[in-house]
Amino acid sequence: MSKKICFVVMGYGVKTDYSTGRELDLDKTYQNIVKPAVTEAGLECIRADEIKHSGIIDVPMYQHLYTADVVIADLSTYNPNAFYELGIRHALKPHTTIAIAEKELKYPFDLNHTVIRPYEHLGKGIDYDEVNRFRKDLQETIESILSNPNIDSPVYTYLHELTPPVLSKALEIVTLPNPKESLSSFLNFAQEAINKNDFITAKSLFHTALTIDPNSSYIKQKIALATYKSKYPDVLSSLFAAYEILLTLDPEITTDPETLGLLGAVCKRLWESTNERAWLDKAIHSYEKGFYIKNDYYNGINFAFLLNVRGSISDRNDAIADYVLASRARLRVISICEALLESSFDTRGDKYWILATLEEAYFGINMHDKYTEIKKRAESAVTSDWERETTEEQIGKLAILLEKSLL
Repeated sequence: MSKKICFVVMGYGVKTDYSTGRELDLDKTYQNIVKPAVTEAGLECIRADEIKHSGIIDVPMYQHLYTADVVIADLSTYNPNAFYELGIRHALKPHTTIAIAEKELKYPFDLNHTVIRPYEHLGKGIDYDEVNRFRKDLQETIESILSNPNIDSPVYTYLHELTPPVLSKALEIVTLPNPKESLSSFLNFAQEAINKNDFITAKSLFHTALTIDPNSSYIKQKIALATYKSKYPDVLSSLFAAYEILLTLDPEITTDPETLGLLGAVCKRLWESTNERAWLDKAIHSYEKGFYIKNDYYNGINFAFLLNVRGSISDRNDAIADYVLASRARLRVISICEALLESSFDTRGDKYWILATLEEAYFGINMHDKYTEIKKRAESAVTSDWERETTEEQIGKLAILLEKSLL
């Protein structure tokens, strides 16, 4: 007898929760909580990116939404695809559907009719005790709904006479003779290539992944990152190619801070390569928009720095305005970083960058005692030489820009 199937509806990789500005590593949720809970309950666990098949991801996704014995939908990060797929499952099946979400999810509409089981994420990590608590809770929930499958779909709750749809013939999950690797495997191989600074290989692997999930903004962002980092065939060509990729993500109307942060980085480098003012203005606009949406230190500190850059080449009145805005942005960045130092700082994977950003922000507003204090902490948190080299180079450039403002 084959195992029962649990199909998991959720995003993959690191996603931004727009309502709180936090980044959540959904792969950590899946690997540490969801998959172990499903396995311990005796089911085979499948997430869409793990399916080995030929063709785009949509076909097996719809098949599993219909045939899976249990569906778990993680609605964290305000993921519209997860809400849509949960709705499909609710329309197809009256029971055995579980909704979960990170506890700070702001619901986009009234979901009082749907039980959503909360768990706590610490950003890019999850506390060990919380992993154990929610894994146990999820396992017990799966076992309970399989042994006593009460109606959990609001569709069948309110439309009492509705009969679940039945296919005219039995549905088979198609497995072709030579299926492609799973989306997950391509993404993992690509990330390994990025970790080795092999950006050309990473770009090729991400392009293959895009053929499986062609509407994924996450994969397009990764392609843009690998493209400009590759510097192939030369720096300028790679930057223009990355810029063209990011244009497909509608940067003028997007509220995705990851797209905006990447666009800011690409335009910043195009400004440095071409010295064309338009690229500097685009970079500032992108970082500013990302900063106000996400309220994060990365977009904020880059926004402040580029305001000083623009101020250094502007007339006196515009220069004063940019330098004032840069100082205000740094004050907000300091507030963000100080709050992070007080909240589960030791569990974070970006400890150095929080401290280095705080170091630069204090330097930028001329608080040299605090700058010296935080600099020592940042130096003690370094994991690679290039991290300090990057920070020292940025602060060196900032020192020159601030000197110009005093002339």
